[in-house]
Amino acid sequence: MKRLITIAISLILAICVNAQLQGLHILGGELSNSAATSVDDIDEVLPRMKALGLNTVLVPVYWELMEPVEGQMDFTLVDRTIDVAREQELKIVPLWFGAWKNSMSCYAPAWFKRDVKRFPRAVTAERKPLEIASCFSDNVLQADLKAFSALMRHIAEKDPQREVAIMLQIENEIGMLESARDHSPLAEKAYRQPVPQALLKALGIKKQGTWSEVFGSDDYADEKFMAWHYACYVEHLAKAARQIHDMPLYVNAAMNSRGRKPGEYPSAGPLAHLADIWKAGAPTIDILAPDIYDTGFKSWASQYAMPLRPQNGVKIENRLFIPESRCCENSGVRALYVFGEHQALGFSPFAIDQASPKETESVTQAYALLKQMEKGDLLNGKSSWGFLFDQEDQERIIDDEGVVMTCRHYFTLPWDARATDGSVWPEGGAMLVRLGKYDYLLAGSGVVIDFKTRTEKQQSEQKKLGEDGFAEAGNSTFNVQRSTFNGKRLGLLSVDEVAIDNRGRMQYLRRHNGDQSHQGRHARISVGEWKILHIQLYEYE
Repeated sequence: MKRLITIAISLILAICVNAQLQGLHILGGELSNSAATSVDDIDEVLPRMKALGLNTVLVPVYWELMEPVEGQMDFTLVDRTIDVAREQELKIVPLWFGAWKNSMSCYAPAWFKRDVKRFPRAVTAERKPLEIASCFSDNVLQADLKAFSALMRHIAEKDPQREVAIMLQIENEIGMLESARDHSPLAEKAYRQPVPQALLKALGIKKQGTWSEVFGSDDYADEKFMAWHYACYVEHLAKAARQIHDMPLYVNAAMNSRGRKPGEYPSAGPLAHLADIWKAGAPTIDILAPDIYDTGFKSWASQYAMPLRPQNGVKIENRLFIPESRCCENSGVRALYVFGEHQALGFSPFAIDQASPKETESVTQAYALLKQMEKGDLLNGKSSWGFLFDQEDQERIIDDEGVVMTCRHYFTLPWDARATDGSVWPEGGAMLVRLGKYDYLLAGSGVVIDFKTRTEKQQSEQKKLGEDGFAEAGNSTFNVQRSTFNGKRLGLLSVDEVAIDNRGRMQYLRRHNGDQSHQGRHARISVGEWKILHIQLYEYE
């Protein structure tokens, strides 16, 4: 009976947390790592974040400052963060910088760092000790868990209804560096043990044996070993958190990019190729989240948008949340892309408090559009897409039940000199929502879309256009044999620039016709402009 009650409670908590996730739309920004280390820092930075248009701020909580003396907790910074956020009508996501931050144990307290015997370090295969606490040490876990649990109890007392603190990150970018796995004595003992049945079952593996017997002994096998043990460590913290205060929990990952191998990147973190292991080892964690700094933003994002994606025979569900992304002039259109394409939980440029106005302007503009788009029930149950274009990736074609949309970067149009002056194109991006048949909302910057029927698209002539937008002499068509046109066409009935009020109603601002739609050929938003367009089509023949 006790076990059944425990299971029932766990299911209820899971349902409640899932409902919390469904209601969240985090238009966020993460503070730089030292931005909340004093009361003065907090008092200065949070009002600035409000002015930038954020609705949520990701704020580090530093173990070394919270527990400077073992057993003595100081919640001054946590309290101030919650108080100022409440005054500013902001939400916060506390980031627990506990045993690990970017792999290293740099935010552990001095008393923890000095006592290497009690709190052992991970070591490389060459016996080199690292500034990384070993996850195989129960002393490390218990010290971390004690402080983390105290933090959760304090947040629950300070903000019991989750009016301010809405979500929590456990640790930060966990992973082994310099070596794919820990080779400390405690780790070696675990490595010689049989692979746990729970993991074998989760992966659909029938073979029994030690870690090397089941997975081999290369760096990627070692990474699986570490991923399981990191996940199990995190699960201890997650279960404690859930029992104290049932807010959504996530872990974040540094990417395995640029052709690096495990240990060259933070090995065994909550990476997409290890999602099945992490979900099995830390089932209480709601989200595995990518920190995206490298090129290929769309590819990284898609790896973490896992709506019941089968992996090794196991269904993996993971809603996309990007807690860290390089803060740059392209951040705004990237936010629009992930909300449109992946219905993301949230987006958050890193170190936004240190970014230049030129870099934060796009975030402010994009968040202003997104706040309008989410009002009322305008988007509920609607199909949506996201676009993100640059100089190399200029076009995407979407077939929406016979409406073929050719979506391109604005600089593919012939008349903007910035397209051909040799400079790097800023990214163009948007969120497109289908309101109904022949009825769309487009929110973004630097994009152009034309609309055709399928038959029209198949028969369309590819034209080389001059700077005035018309075919150049002698180049009206190429690689197309002229033939009689058959079928129906789509035309632009209207393209209206709109705002959306607090009740989700569209407020007409101006009609985009004539030159703004190239006489009915397309809908567009220039680079540097941020708009919402209401597009209505009609069919004719």
